[in-house]
Amino acid sequence: MRGTAIAAALGVVAVLGVQGIAGGSEAETQAQNKTGEAPSAYSARADETGPVKSKVHKLALTSKGRGEATLSRRTTEPFGMLGVSWPDPDAEIEGTIEARARDSETGKWSDWIELEPYLPGLDGERPAERGSTEPVWVGHSDGAEVRVSDGAASGKLPSGLRLDMVDPIAEDGAKQAGDDLNAEPAAFAAAAAEPGPPSTVPQPPVVTRAEWGADESLNDEGPIYLENGVIKAAFVHHTATGEYSCTESAAIVRSLHVYHVKTNGWRDLGYNFLVDKCGTIFEGRQGGIDQPVQGAHTYGFNSESTGVSVIGDYTDVGASDAAQTSVARMAAYKLGQYGGDPAGKTMLVAGATQTNYHGQRFTAGQSYEFDQISGHRDGFNTQCPGMKLYPQLPTIRTLAAGPVQNLKVTSVGGGAVAVGSGYESPGPVTVNWSTTTPSSLISRFELLVDGATAATVEGNARKATATLTPGTHRVSVKAVHQSGKATSVTAATVTVPHPKSYFPVTPKRLMDTRIGLGVPKAPVGDGGVVTLDVAGVQGIPATGVGAVVLNVTATQPTAPHSYVSVYPDGTERTSASSLNFVQGQTKPNLVIVPLVNGKVNFYNRDGTVHLIADVTGYYMSGAAAADGATHFPVTPQRLMDTRSGLGVPKAPVGDGGVVTLQVAGVQDVPADVSAVVLNVTATQPTAPHSYVAVYPDGTERTSASSLNFVQGQTTPNLVIVPVVNGKVNFYNWDGTVHLIADVTGYFRAGGEGASHYNLTPKRLMDTRSGLGVPKAPVGDGGVVTLQVSGVQGVPASGVTAVVLNVTATQPTAPHSYAAVYPDGTARTSASSLNYVQGETVPNLVIVPVVNGKINFYNWDGTVHLIADITGYFSK
Repeated sequence: MRGTAIAAALGVVAVLGVQGIAGGSEAETQAQNKTGEAPSAYSARADETGPVKSKVHKLALTSKGRGEATLSRRTTEPFGMLGVSWPDPDAEIEGTIEARARDSETGKWSDWIELEPYLPGLDGERPAERGSTEPVWVGHSDGAEVRVSDGAASGKLPSGLRLDMVDPIAEDGAKQAGDDLNAEPAAFAAAAAEPGPPSTVPQPPVVTRAEWGADESLNDEGPIYLENGVIKAAFVHHTATGEYSCTESAAIVRSLHVYHVKTNGWRDLGYNFLVDKCGTIFEGRQGGIDQPVQGAHTYGFNSESTGVSVIGDYTDVGASDAAQTSVARMAAYKLGQYGGDPAGKTMLVAGATQTNYHGQRFTAGQSYEFDQISGHRDGFNTQCPGMKLYPQLPTIRTLAAGPVQNLKVTSVGGGAVAVGSGYESPGPVTVNWSTTTPSSLISRFELLVDGATAATVEGNARKATATLTPGTHRVSVKAVHQSGKATSVTAATVTVPHPKSYFPVTPKRLMDTRIGLGVPKAPVGDGGVVTLDVAGVQGIPATGVGAVVLNVTATQPTAPHSYVSVYPDGTERTSASSLNFVQGQTKPNLVIVPLVNGKVNFYNRDGTVHLIADVTGYYMSGAAAADGATHFPVTPQRLMDTRSGLGVPKAPVGDGGVVTLQVAGVQDVPADVSAVVLNVTATQPTAPHSYVAVYPDGTERTSASSLNFVQGQTTPNLVIVPVVNGKVNFYNWDGTVHLIADVTGYFRAGGEGASHYNLTPKRLMDTRSGLGVPKAPVGDGGVVTLQVSGVQGVPASGVTAVVLNVTATQPTAPHSYAAVYPDGTARTSASSLNYVQGETVPNLVIVPVVNGKINFYNWDGTVHLIADITGYFSK
């Protein structure tokens, strides 16, 4: 039979991996990092790609008569793998074949290593086939000694015994006697084939033949593909006995390739795939990772199977977790191409009459049942894949077939605290879990709230965060294996108190990293986080606060581009940003952030930046909420413009000047209003640096600022400001500036309005990627409409307004603005954020919801718009 077998070999090996070649799994990376092994002489080229020339050094053994032959201890050319061969493949040696090598670095000789003969015809009838032993990896060596004893009564040995020593990184690549190197290295590379069938599971990372340095000039026959083109089983092997370093794995695979072709006379490396103890997978026999390539690995059963061999000795120890995981991934991928089940059974037709290791008799042409992931010994009389690896096959089958094993919740936090048999949270909840299944075999995790998916994270995640609406919820975790099988575990019952009402406060400064107020005196570094105590500070109650309203200002940033995220303490930060800025810029933005553990976190993405936070109000729930105010949205309307004299005198606000705006009883704002929501814009400032403070009339102004700006800059910011005497004041610190104020809503005592509900910040719209709206910048005078009701945790009905952080980026006009307003209404002159060419500008908006949608209008040029939701108001 041609191309039907590779070693019956006992093969014993210790599994190792290549660092720096191809991307590996989490388990692989961890295994590599834990080896702690110094690189060897055969590690130097481990990260190269393309053909690497190897040499086979050959030394004849000397016959001693009486069935004995030796190679006396001697210095040799450098080599890393050895084996003994002889011309007649049918000649048998019934005694012992032993060899040892000298370490080229230490000069120490190894113990005697017994070499196991291969059976003839393992790769079919080959004219150049030689009898040989299995190869053994000895590491970088420069000395060898061999002794052979036939042990037969005749006292005869095969003629022409020789020691074959493979050097996997022969530097000069010189032609050797008997070599045929007339072609370029890639001259006989396999022709490109049509893509193989898709698999039900992802293809794992595989180090290709080019990456491990296969010399394709050795392969002048091309691959053989399975006759019926269907892989029904995967046989697990081991190979290349001997100790080695993880970084030598590519050299070992190259050595096997050369030994199988040059010494054994086979067409190619016998195994379809090889795995080292670090979990790195190598492409073996030529023909295509996704193709049904016929290997030479399991005599009699090659025509319907693939072979995965683990490099290493598994006589006394089992394969590493990383190796088992990679065998499972590779077997699952190949079986998945043909509808196979790694935990299932299959029928294979025997290609030869023989007996396996367990004593089961096979007759050529008859069918027999096999596990779809089987060991070499299940098909042939061999110990392979080793006395300790074979019992690990059930674990490998489970890893490959799923489901995810031993999934359990380890903790519930992120704002949730234990109460009785469940938990209570102001909204945010973070669930942590564990599993014994490696991440590389897990497709995803889902955090389920009342049976619906609230968050989805990747297979390497072990926690997820969601913000729950008021009421009692069942929170679960679901793990989805790469096979598609799902496992769920109930986490907890979590209760969220009902609606929050608003308590406005005179703006007060809580944090300033420039002076060490509230947090240490230092800029926030690259990827750094500072945590601010809020509960019980500056008149904010110590308990019962569900969220706080902060005006956050970033100043003196050093990175070309960066952003700050403000999020609840004890929760996982999401991808949403709170304010974006560029080097040297001062940027303010209002945030409404849930309060967990009484604290709020501030994260800076890049460079360093100073941060300032001023509190303007807070939300409470429960009995205390009865004394607060609820929200009433209004279509954005302009109340003040110093450029035209609307609401105040027609003049810029001077240095240290104050203008007072009547808001109660104006433009749909009632006379008994508690606080107003204003989008305030500063434009045409003359001072190099200045700020505006918006505060209640009849009160003393504090150090808090509402928006900061520099000369010539137009800066918007949302403010929620208490109303005293029906008025609010606007103070300008330096120079002159024109001020504009647009009302978007108000708060009023009592429960007639809408209550506030927190949400974990989530991205709803991004015109750059087509999220929520078409993928295109918003054009000159253009409008995009975003569905908000029923999306990302927002209820499908009853929502009166949403809280969005809107960011404008890549604007092309010299000056432009965006207006965010309710769908189904006429747009007014009010603006939500202003920007200039090339600028990135964020601004919080609280916008009424009509028809479940809101509109975004761009005045001039084109601009990309991004919207992150942080909460909503509902009756």
